[in-house]
Amino acid sequence: MHPVRFEVVATDGAARSGVAHTARGSYRTPCFMPVGTRGAIKYLSAADYERLGTEIVLGNTYHLMLRPGAETVAALGGLGRFAGWNGLTLTDSGGFQVFSLEPKVDDDGVTFRSTYDGSSHRLTPEIAVQTQELLGADIQMVLDVCPPLPSPPDVIRLAVERTAAWAARAKQQHQLPDQALFGIVQGGVDEQMRTESARRAVELGFDGYGIGGLSVGETRGEMLPALAATLQHLPADRPRYLMGVGDPASLVEAVALGVDQFDCVMQTRIGRHGTALTSEGKLHIKNAKHAVADEPLDAQCACEVCGRHSRGYIRHLFQVGEPTASRLVSLHNISWTIQLMARMRAAIEAGTLAKLRREVLAVWG
Repeated sequence: MHPVRFEVVATDGAARSGVAHTARGSYRTPCFMPVGTRGAIKYLSAADYERLGTEIVLGNTYHLMLRPGAETVAALGGLGRFAGWNGLTLTDSGGFQVFSLEPKVDDDGVTFRSTYDGSSHRLTPEIAVQTQELLGADIQMVLDVCPPLPSPPDVIRLAVERTAAWAARAKQQHQLPDQALFGIVQGGVDEQMRTESARRAVELGFDGYGIGGLSVGETRGEMLPALAATLQHLPADRPRYLMGVGDPASLVEAVALGVDQFDCVMQTRIGRHGTALTSEGKLHIKNAKHAVADEPLDAQCACEVCGRHSRGYIRHLFQVGEPTASRLVSLHNISWTIQLMARMRAAIEAGTLAKLRREVLAVWG
């Protein structure tokens, strides 16, 4: 019995609209998961995610295990209760953050230093599972090896081998029947290695499959064939999660290939600095031309920010260093992306995804 049951509602080519049912609730796909790194999306609260229509939010194992500690989160009821969030949660394994710190890696796991106080910590496939069990997310990810791109073939090969070995150990360690465990596929942009890594993950039998190691330096033209090669070997009755990808062009391309869920920090990272996602492309709100602009960030957007505030007002807030500015554009960017995913679901169900894809790529491609 898998803790996640995936129901396909409609297909349009390889794209699918569906519902993933977890032990604690369901989320519609294709979906975008905002990233609440330390248990919150910067400048936002759980009440905000709820109003935006978010169904599942990502938390970061690496940061939460260091501060406040997984035991503290467990003592306060698990990540959702801790954050006052009633929706679903997914935790990454912490591997991506760890590998960005150039840790000491061996066949057993990784040793790394805390970005908070420099203290030394150890992460193994088993510790990653135990830590995420304490965090209590609805879905946890296995610890994988995420090489930067470009990397030489031997580095990619070692990442594939270790990811497969570690996935087997994570599967053995994983105990909680109501917490899903997703495997991860690596392999760089090498289609054969991607195929091999996907097959090895599927042989172990996970509740869903993460596609890691993409959008880490390669072009979209390099990413998509590697993604397509991976998806061919993933089962149709499990969610497929492209990790760390959230730009509109990549979202629509990946959905067209059959991806179900995404996460990305871009929406809030650029939002905090005054860049809004709009139906006409990126809008840099700090530009002087917006000083007396009375229109919203995006006239086609249904979010509360566009319904209430002018570009001129939001630019003014940035000009005077008012943190509300970062909050408003972050809210808009997440809502805009969630609306885009809803449009994709509707297009798949209507059989018109190709048309929507052309529209999105005309602006964002």
